[in-house]
Amino acid sequence: MKSVSVQEFLELSKQHPVIDVRTPAEFEHGHIPGAVNIPLFSNEERAIIGTIYKQEGKKPAMLKGMELVSPKFSEFLRSAETVSNTGTLLVHCWRGGMRSGGMAWLFEWYGFKVFTLKDGYKSFRRMVLETFKQPRELKILAGRTGSGKTLILKEIEKLGQTIIDLEEIAHHKGSAFGTLGETPPPTQEMFENELAVSLLNIPADKKIWLEDESQNIGKRIIPNDLWYQMRAANVYYVDIPLEKRVEYLVEAYGKYSKEELIESIEKIRKRVGFQHSKAAIEAIHNGDLKKACEISLVYYDKSYDHGVAKRNATTIYKTAFAELKPEEIAKAII
Repeated sequence: MKSVSVQEFLELSKQHPVIDVRTPAEFEHGHIPGAVNIPLFSNEERAIIGTIYKQEGKKPAMLKGMELVSPKFSEFLRSAETVSNTGTLLVHCWRGGMRSGGMAWLFEWYGFKVFTLKDGYKSFRRMVLETFKQPRELKILAGRTGSGKTLILKEIEKLGQTIIDLEEIAHHKGSAFGTLGETPPPTQEMFENELAVSLLNIPADKKIWLEDESQNIGKRIIPNDLWYQMRAANVYYVDIPLEKRVEYLVEAYGKYSKEELIESIEKIRKRVGFQHSKAAIEAIHNGDLKKACEISLVYYDKSYDHGVAKRNATTIYKTAFAELKPEEIAKAII
């Protein structure tokens, strides 16, 4: 087996499968995007071995580990065969120690070509955090709630520009209604991993379009180093009339149940105000989603305008559009 740097490991991962041999709990907390979990130890087994190591020492812990793992050798190999289509496997654990070394030995004994990650997953995490510090030329697509920014961003991509969809990575649309229709969000660590890999796959000299966001997208937080760059970047503000934004929101959220919409309003009750939130909920009960949107936008517009006001005015390029036509808007602003 050969131990390689994180840069070489990620380059190899474009062709060969990555096997993360850490516990399911470690893997769930955060992993290299696209990796497959074949855990050497279960969560419970690792706890047992850790206790033995602290109380009795390294060798008793190693013996217990071998006792637990050896009956699973054939299971490990079958799992590896299901993910390998090149005969080569990339294997890592937390720090590039005994877990990845032992599993790599088994795979190599069986006939696979194996590469391990020097210093393990922790070296990948170091790279993730360093990635956000690298200076990038960013372009920020801005506009009040209901301006169809995500649709416009996708059209910008179709026109050959490079984008990163932060809301897609966070599994959240960036408002109290943001979880509707979304799969469960990633952990903060996994959000950072996915975002960093997206950046790493973009050449350093490429301009990147991002949607204007607060630093929090739902419960996920844009890392400070990238956030500061976003706040300093040029902003392309799309100004869409209120009635067009309401039309868009009614169409986008009208497919959800009254219960889901009311639950979303409840999340911002304190910020919207008791009377306004009560009126919005009554409108939803009465099937008047248009009115509910209009009430909610009073809060969202005020909040969004407050955020824009904190930017350097000389970096904001504002363009008014009479209609929400994403393709035409994308062509106009790039």
